[in-house]
This record gives sequence, structure tokens and C-alpha cells, in this order.
Amino acid sequence: MGGDAMTIYLDNNATTALAAEVRDAMMPHLFGEFANPSSPHSAGMAARRAVSEAKAQVAALIGAKPADLVMTGSATEATHAAILGALRVIEETDHRRDHIVTTAVEHPATLALFGDLRQRGWRVTILPVNRDGLPSLVDLAAVVTEATALVSMMWANNETGVLMPVEGASAIAHAHGALFHSDAVQAAGRVPVDCGIADYLTLSAHKMHGPKGVGALYVRKGVPFHALIHGHQERRRRGGTENVPGIVGFGAAASLASLWLDEADLIAFLRDRLEQGILARWPGAVVNGAGAARLPNTSNIRFADGRGHPLDAEELLMRLDRADIAVSMGAACSSGGNEPSHVLTAMGLSGEQAAASLRFSLSRYTTAAEVDAVLSELPALHARLVAA
Repeated sequence: MGGDAMTIYLDNNATTALAAEVRDAMMPHLFGEFANPSSPHSAGMAARRAVSEAKAQVAALIGAKPADLVMTGSATEATHAAILGALRVIEETDHRRDHIVTTAVEHPATLALFGDLRQRGWRVTILPVNRDGLPSLVDLAAVVTEATALVSMMWANNETGVLMPVEGASAIAHAHGALFHSDAVQAAGRVPVDCGIADYLTLSAHKMHGPKGVGALYVRKGVPFHALIHGHQERRRRGGTENVPGIVGFGAAASLASLWLDEADLIAFLRDRLEQGILARWPGAVVNGAGAARLPNTSNIRFADGRGHPLDAEELLMRLDRADIAVSMGAACSSGGNEPSHVLTAMGLSGEQAAASLRFSLSRYTTAAEVDAVLSELPALHARLVAA
């Protein structure tokens, strides 16, 4: 459980509770062991060893070598470093490649970056998705050419949990000499992630019970890369004094995530129990992306009022919040605006239908009792909302 002790926290795709084991690993580096890992004395060398050990733990989660990781301040920074770093080199070495590809359901930060790159002169293709949120590999193969520099496709969608066809997308990109990047933030620690299919892979600590403010970028050895932030740290690939407590926490979280992958079936069981219970208690409710393989912890559900019309899910969210149940309407990074979810509208939902949808995302700390408590609240909420 995350948040307050009394809160049933089902917004784990936004962020997760810090695991006690992670907190304990970080504590010495927050207080007594505070040296700069670049310092040559023994205290600095101890900090450097702690960073190296943590990087090995993160690398092991995705089957990488520690030397292939660049530690960053966030997953957003990691994604920007991968894409901008690759394209900077390509601009200077291969003028034929002026085309990049992504999908319509990527994280808002990724889509904003591609929009900026379009303004800078890159030709950008944004692949559509079907009703289940999946892009077509046939469509991808039709647009990737010898002029394509890079394809970026997330491993799993943050709003719906839909698992994307990254292996096939990588093969298509590589067949044309293009690079492949994947945002694996939501997938890592929840499903197996193998760095072998990607040239660049984005990770984040706070989605796997680690601390906020630390991310990682996997860079395959030998692929183009130009530092976004200059400095001698991270083998000159990312300047700035390392966030030692954060990196150590990331390593501890990655080690736990490797062990917890075996619990994915239990989390999926609880997710299905919640999902089926909601559908049984709320006439007209629909699971968005139900026809695709999904993360074991994520359910995005569209609600209807008593007449079968799309419900104002914001009202339902607030009523759940008053009952100490935390859920969300989509990506935390895009909350606060009045625009409907770009993910759900890309899947063919109307603005009203997208605004009628809530995301429930579980963690390894979610219990059957919490799921049942949520389900017990729904009949009364349904009665009040459909009568309004």
C-alpha cells in the first residue's frame, strides 16, 4: 500500500511506494557516507563502488552490462538523451537519414520531443493504433525506409498497460539500418525486459518501488550517442555529480524487481478480480485495451451512467478519493489539463468516452482485502452517480 496508511493506493503507474529495503539501502548514503564519487580519497572511492554495484543491479534486470548504462535524473531525460544523442550523430554522419517514427500512444514527453524534432526539420511519422491500442507492424514496415534514422516504441503503455510489439518493431527498424529505442519504464520489473532487442532502452526507479529523481538509459555498445549533458561522469556520457543515494536506491529496487517478477501471476489475479468485479457491479463498464496482452497490474475502465452514456469519470475519481481510494484518469505527467487522453482517443474513443475512463494500477503491495474494499464501495457510488 502507498500514500497514507488509510489509503488504498491503485495509482502505481504514476509512482510507487518506496520499498523498505530500498529505503534501508539508501539511508547510509543520505547521511554518513556522503562523499563525492569522483573524489580520490577512500570515502569517495567507497561512493564510487556503491554506484558501480547499483548499476550492476539495474543492468541485471534487463540483461545488460553495467558499462552499457547511463544514469540520469529521470526517464524523460533518458529518453531525450537517447533520441537527441543518436540523431545528433546521424545528422553529422549520414545525411540520407532524415526520418523518424513513433506511435500515437507514447508518453507525452516523448511525443513532445518528436514534435520539437519536426519543427527542427526532421520528417516524423506517428503510427496510428487499433481499438486495443496496438500499432500495426504492417504499417510500420510500410513507412520505414533506408531514410529512417530511428524508430521509438514504448514497451508497455502507461495508461492501458497494453504490451507493444517491440520485438517485431525492432526487427523492422534494423532491417533498414535504423536504430530502435524503447521506453520500458512501465514494463521493467513487471514483465521480463531483454535489452537485446533495443539500441536504447529507458528505465525509471520510481515505477519499481525505488526513489524519484533517478532514471537509466541503456545504450548498446557501438551505436551512435552524443552526450546531452557534458562532463566527465558516466564515461563522459552524462555530466553532473552522481545522485549516489538515488542510484543506490535504484539498484536495490531493481534487485527486488528481479525477484518479484515471479509474483506477476498473483498481481494479474488481483487485477482480474478487480476488473471482473467492477464489470459485474457497474453496468455498461468496458475495459479499454482488453483484446491485447497487457501488463499484469493495469486496468483502464470506461464507465457509463444509468442511461448508458459516458460518465464523468472525474466525479467518480473524486468520490473514490473521498473513500480513501486513489486511482487516476491517465498519465500523471499530463494531468491537470482539460484535454482527453491522447492514448484513448488514438484508440478510437470519443472525447466523452476517454473522459469516462479511469486507470487502476496495482503493485506487489496491493492485497485481496484492498481489492474487495474497492469493490464494496462501487454499488453505492453507482447508485449516487447514475441518479445525479
